[in-house]
Amino acid sequence: MLKIKGLRRRWLLNTVGVVCLMGLACVLVITSVFAANYYAVMESDMRYRARSTTAFFSDYLNQSYNEYYQSCITYAQTFEDKDNIELQFINAEGRIVASSYGSWAGRSPTTPDIYEAISTRGIRTYKGKNPLTGERIMAVSSPMIYSNGEVIGVLRYVTSTSIMDRQIVYIACIAMGALLLVLFVVLVSSNYYIHSILVPLTQIIEKAKMIASGSYGIQIQTKFDDEIGELADTINELSVKINQNEKVQSEFISSLSHELRTPLTAITGWSETLLNTEGLDEGTRRGVGIILREGKRLTEMVLELLDFTRIQDGRMTLNVELTDIRSEFEDTVFMYGSRLAQDGITLEYLENDEDIPEISCDPKRMRQVFLNVLDNAAKHGGGTKIEAGIHFRNEMVTVCIRDYGPGIPEDELPLVKKKFYKGSSKVRGSGIGLAVCDEIVVMHGGELLLENAEGGGTMVTIQLPASL
Repeated sequence: MLKIKGLRRRWLLNTVGVVCLMGLACVLVITSVFAANYYAVMESDMRYRARSTTAFFSDYLNQSYNEYYQSCITYAQTFEDKDNIELQFINAEGRIVASSYGSWAGRSPTTPDIYEAISTRGIRTYKGKNPLTGERIMAVSSPMIYSNGEVIGVLRYVTSTSIMDRQIVYIACIAMGALLLVLFVVLVSSNYYIHSILVPLTQIIEKAKMIASGSYGIQIQTKFDDEIGELADTINELSVKINQNEKVQSEFISSLSHELRTPLTAITGWSETLLNTEGLDEGTRRGVGIILREGKRLTEMVLELLDFTRIQDGRMTLNVELTDIRSEFEDTVFMYGSRLAQDGITLEYLENDEDIPEISCDPKRMRQVFLNVLDNAAKHGGGTKIEAGIHFRNEMVTVCIRDYGPGIPEDELPLVKKKFYKGSSKVRGSGIGLAVCDEIVVMHGGELLLENAEGGGTMVTIQLPASL
């Protein structure tokens, strides 16, 4: 199941995200343009009304104040557009003298356009909330100037902007709906496009991981004749070449190992014969002993190489039989412990009274695993003590071998079981011993684990199922 990550996430952020941001910007621009246009048209209309009405009333400004105010009341009462807009006449003190709504005994308006029109003697506009009701309004105030030049009041038009605001919201909703439709189309088309890339790419990644894990020669099937198809063809070619190189390498190692066994057998055999010969001086005996020891070490390496090539070729088999695994492990520990004692290393067996059942396994191969792990603990542990124990828990036989050396660097822990990997270790060896041991344990249905022990050193855990 593909999660929203990687290419899909980048595509959504870089493409859909950009489209979304641009769309929102367009919605804001469209809404702002329509809102500005609507308000500008309304303001222009109201200013025109105010200007025209003020010019009309200029003929009445020569009358007495009472006659003038009576003219305002009469005009307000007969105002035709009173359903949509309110006409107010306000005196110089800011109190309503007449209104097209009929009753003006209430509180007088306090918006700044009234006082600005009186002080500047020009038309002023107010857009915002009515301080008395909280309703959004637009008001235009025009000064009424008496014949002596005195500003005696203000003619004011007031209208609610709620209808226009609803129209602006409606336009914004239409624009947002169009944006959502565009985003839906972009998402559908993008998902199809990304799907056409991610599906074959996921298959390529899976096959590439299989190749990286050792399944050399595996091929990726692809129907695409584009960059993805070219990538698949390149990996296929790489897989074939690696497989060929692996076969050549395995054949060479197998051939070389078989060729080395004969002279090594002769070297170790004659070395043992010479050591048993009387009359050798101490220097010669010591030199022959070194030859014998190094010959045996080379023989072990050759045997490891042969096992490795058998594993690579799939020729390694197990001779499974019901085995007392505790006895096999204890014999290995006690036999190898005497060898380690000569080098000043103590191999301590942690005895217990647990009932460990016999298990189905290849005793020869398991003894090989135990010896190899113990040998690694002695070589790489760098200490003077090794602990070994065997337990039976959760239907699994668990063998634990711990050294008290410097441990394994954390970045090398996932790699130590890889073939030919030696990491930062300076100890001589082929680097395939643990790889062979791991394969043998896996063939038994078990698991070989390496970790740094608490307090220092390395802990190797071998887990084997009670039944194979």
